[in-house]
This record gives sequence, structure tokens and C-alpha cells, in this order.
Amino acid sequence: MAARQSDTQEVTAWRPSVPGVTEVFHARFTEYAYPMHVHDAWTLLIVDDGAVRYDLERHQHGTPADTVTLLPPHVPHNGSPATADGFRKRVVYLDESVLGEGLIGPAVDGPDLRDPLLRRRVGQLHSVLVRAGDELEAESRLTLIGERLRGLLRPRPARPGPPADPVLARTLRELLDERVTDGLGLEEAARLLHAHPAHLVRAFSGAYGIAPHQYLTSRRVGRARRLLLDGVPPGETAAAAGFYDQAHLTRHFRRLVGVTPGRYRSSAR
Repeated sequence: MAARQSDTQEVTAWRPSVPGVTEVFHARFTEYAYPMHVHDAWTLLIVDDGAVRYDLERHQHGTPADTVTLLPPHVPHNGSPATADGFRKRVVYLDESVLGEGLIGPAVDGPDLRDPLLRRRVGQLHSVLVRAGDELEAESRLTLIGERLRGLLRPRPARPGPPADPVLARTLRELLDERVTDGLGLEEAARLLHAHPAHLVRAFSGAYGIAPHQYLTSRRVGRARRLLLDGVPPGETAAAAGFYDQAHLTRHFRRLVGVTPGRYRSSAR
């Protein structure tokens, strides 16, 4: 993760190990204005402070804080602060294949989407992307974001939800149980089980009331608890339980157990 700062800008950019995400870009600009340019990826943008003014296909648009902006690849656009204090934004650049060419036209016609659920999901995705070791959660959240975007850009009449798929959910759970330490990406699971990633997430969540990444994390925390009670140090426990590092273990362990791994280990009798 690289960052640079000056009097008028703060920029952080990195490439996470999440399929479909080509770059994450967080920035604060007070004066800088982008000239007309294009990206070879989908630009999924939220603004946390201020607003951005930009031109797309000769039409002017804006990005208040409650808006999610989706700019299609290869379509020229610019950007400049719309307020005196500039703006602070978070951007995820998505591979062209994530949404498909069929959405380019609708995105050009309506790039600014006011949808509270989508806005919340994009913010949650960014919260996950800044952390190492939670790639399955990021994949799951990105899958639901893609599904939401397709629904907003291609509205369909209301219809009953998809039928439950308990067999698929159980098979995915068994697969996760086999890969607690090594982990399992959503795309790999979809390929192994011959199912769409979004259907996997919904089938599992519908059957067990918990998302696949939450289930995997809780299994890892359970394994960590047993190791800690056996006297294994937290650093060794993290690797043995499938966490990225000790900090990754500590974050999830404290959230699910209420104390740090070290304190939990020291309380063992």
C-alpha cells in the first residue's frame, strides 16, 4: 500500500488479492481537477466528504455523499471539486468482466445511483479491502454489490426469491470445513460446485443464517480457542488456525470472543 501527501492532496492506492479488483484508490483533493481521461476498468466511486463534479458523454454530473457513482470503462470523463473544501473519495476499480459490456450503456445514461443499500455495501467492501486476510469476505461483498448494480441498471418486475438450495449450502459448508486453515475463495468454490457466486452466498446464508466468510472465520476462531487452551502462543496459533498473521487473529478473536487471544490463553486453567 503506497501513499503520498502534499498541501492539497492525500492519496493511497493498492492492489488487493481479490479477483475482479484491479485497484483500490483512496484520495482527498482540495484543488486538483482531473482532465478528460478514460479507464480500462469499471470505476465504482463513493464520496465521504464534499462532492465531485464531472462530465460524462457531454453531460454534467455530481456525487453527493449519499450517491454511488459507476463509470464504465473506455468512456471519457473528468472530475473536479464541487465544494470549496474539496472532496474525499474511495474508489474500487473493477475488471471489465465483473459487470459486462451490456451495462455500459445504462451506466452512461445514469452513472449516479442513490441507493442506501448499495452505498452501505460499497462502504463495507472498502472496510474489508484495507485488511489483509479477509479476501473471502471481500469476494462475497463484491458479488452482492455486482448483483445489486445489475438489478439497479436493469430493473425487472418483482418476483419471488430463488428457491432454497439446502444441498448446495451443505456441500459448500463441507468444503469450507475441509479448508478451514487453507481458506477458500468464492470463485474457486463456485467453480468446484458449478454454481454462480451470488447463488452460493445466498444459498448458504439462507440455510445457515450466516454468510460463508463469517462461517469460515468462526470456524477459525474456534480452532484458535482450542490451540490457545493447549498453550500454543498466539503467533503460532494464528498460522495454525488459518489467519493471515497475529493481528488478523486478534481482530476477529476479540470481536467474536470479547478478549484478545493472549488474555484468553492466560486465563486457561
